Amino acid sequence: MKKLFAGIVVLAASLLPAASASAIVNGQPDGNRHPEVGALLAQTAFPDGTWAECSGTLISPTVFLTAAHCDEGVSHVNITLDSSYVFPTGVTLPGTWHADPAFREGQGDPHDIAVVVLDNPVSGITPARLPAANSLSGLAKDQKFTPVGYGAQAVSSGGQGGKHFSYADVRFFATGTLNAVTRSFLRISQNASTGNGGTCYGDSGGPNFRGTGNVIAGITITGDTPCRSTNVDYRLDTKSARSFLSNYVTVP
Repeated sequence: MKKLFAGIVVLAASLLPAASASAIVNGQPDGNRHPEVGALLAQTAFPDGTWAECSGTLISPTVFLTAAHCDEGVSHVNITLDSSYVFPTGVTLPGTWHADPAFREGQGDPHDIAVVVLDNPVSGITPARLPAANSLSGLAKDQKFTPVGYGAQAVSSGGQGGKHFSYADVRFFATGTLNAVTRSFLRISQNASTGNGGTCYGDSGGPNFRGTGNVIAGITITGDTPCRSTNVDYRLDTKSARSFLSNYVTVP
């Protein structure tokens, strides 16, 4: 399920599931702005030589937050916090995969959330913060968000009306504006014509920070197929998200 935001060049949009997520588009290289954001690495390289399966965030020295649909079916996985990951010289951190057992795609609350519990704690990086309970229900309509991830950075026209998505295993960020809040999701504009940017394939599981701070409002789950319009994120302030996360970290 190459990540709704992973690191493989997809040949045509028609081959992608409509529910897939994407990489950062209309953004710019992150550098050291968000050192707590990393990538879940695939077990083997994709055909284009990239490795970023999905994106995610360090929320404690030993806990890395991502999306449940990024599951590769193995219990021991690797992540990286390198802003630009290069195999085999990049730094990898091993850990154990734990997804919400209630995860089901397509339902009102998909429970699309998972963590990697790292074998060893990370030092020298301040983890991101989680939102307080139900703190996102009354957001202003002009609320800004900062999505960060390792997904596709460029979308170009392909043959027969398809699209090509280009990946580089490099952490990018953008700015998007709130469209709507639902019981489980944040819908954030990434329409370039209105000055917004957002996520694409490979950004799944990555954070969407509230404003320019370090509080994660939601994790990228899906979006429109060509990565042009809407970034859809799973809220982290809900009872179900907090219930799962409380097994691994202290929730505010």
